[in-house]
Amino acid sequence: MLRGHLHPTRSSVEAIEVPNALWRSPKPFLSGSSICLRLSRHSRPAPTQCRLSASRLSVVTRASFSTATTNPFHDELIATAKYISQRGRGILASDESNVTTGKRLATVGVDNTETNRRDWREVLYTAPGLGQYISGCIMFEETLYQSTADGVPFVKFLKDAGIVPGIKVDTGLQVLPGTDGETTTQGLDNLPARVQEYYKQGARFAKWRAVIKIGTPGTPSSMAVLENVHGLARYAQICQEGGLVPIVEPEVTLGPGDYSIEENAYWSEHVYSHVMRLLNEYNVLLEGILLKPNMCLPGLDVPTPPPAEVAKYTVRTMLRSIPAAVPGIHFLSGGMSEEESTLNLQALQDECPNAPWSLTFSYGRALQSTTLKTWAGQPENKQKAQDILVKLAKANSDAQLGQYKGPHPVPGGQRILQALRTGGAGKA
Repeated sequence: MLRGHLHPTRSSVEAIEVPNALWRSPKPFLSGSSICLRLSRHSRPAPTQCRLSASRLSVVTRASFSTATTNPFHDELIATAKYISQRGRGILASDESNVTTGKRLATVGVDNTETNRRDWREVLYTAPGLGQYISGCIMFEETLYQSTADGVPFVKFLKDAGIVPGIKVDTGLQVLPGTDGETTTQGLDNLPARVQEYYKQGARFAKWRAVIKIGTPGTPSSMAVLENVHGLARYAQICQEGGLVPIVEPEVTLGPGDYSIEENAYWSEHVYSHVMRLLNEYNVLLEGILLKPNMCLPGLDVPTPPPAEVAKYTVRTMLRSIPAAVPGIHFLSGGMSEEESTLNLQALQDECPNAPWSLTFSYGRALQSTTLKTWAGQPENKQKAQDILVKLAKANSDAQLGQYKGPHPVPGGQRILQALRTGGAGKA
């Protein structure tokens, strides 16, 4: 029985006493929007708090608190996240699917075969000195199990260089019906079992990308935001349960349109706030995650803003929405040119030199584009390509420390854009 007064026109209960048995009911006993319940101070203390948001009831119990603090990987997750997010180092994102890798190889006249994909990843992973500037490497599933031409597993090679191996675990994007091309991310099916196998293979962190579209009327929709943040939270929960540090990637994607940097910042803050709320709902250990967001940029039809302006809006967004418990914010390059991504990263340090998190990088195209063109599938170009990669990694390492002076190893350059791909597993 409920005791207390529920006003028929108000959405709150001033005092209420709830028998413990009621919390075990499979159905919520109240519904409505934004109803907040507070246990009466006169009632017998109970290890339960209730929160209602939208039309969903969530219950935080002493049991869930215990689950959050007794994960056998608790200390390892924190140590791994701290290691990867250390100052002066970042992440090499080389987790492109076989389909996407094939398209990249085709631009330099290389066939999309397993051997060629392996050779390309070997150029990246065996670059001498890369571990001075790179602390983690995101891999595709095929790559996680591959070895160098000499038979050394990539996982071992990376670990020996001081680089933590990671794995992309989502299986691609699907269009949400009834939306203006908005997407949801697939891959939760069988994820616990896959996480266990990836951990056995040597992976210690994972990545899941959720894309939020802005810049057209009606986007982002509430449905798309809620669908994507739920997927990110559930993925993060599963990963931590299996020993992998989750990279949480809510990307407010850089796309066509004339939307302003202010609009991007507004929606980024909106999305990140929802992400953090859901991570807390799912008892995700914040000290054991890494965030991979976008920098705040206007639409592609708007002139490229100066780094100081990008930093102003990006840092403000992070300060408003990301708790200090998160050890590292690893920005994606998201189509920025190689030099642009370095200059913007440097500007972030100038804007917030005493940030509570490491403001660093998780770059894919901004580290690989010129490296791939330099290699072009020719063995004799391998060392030259690796030299470019290490110089790019060093430039971004210096920028993360606020010490980048230039000149850039790849000055100028155009945006490195790619079409948003949707479809089945492994397409994104």
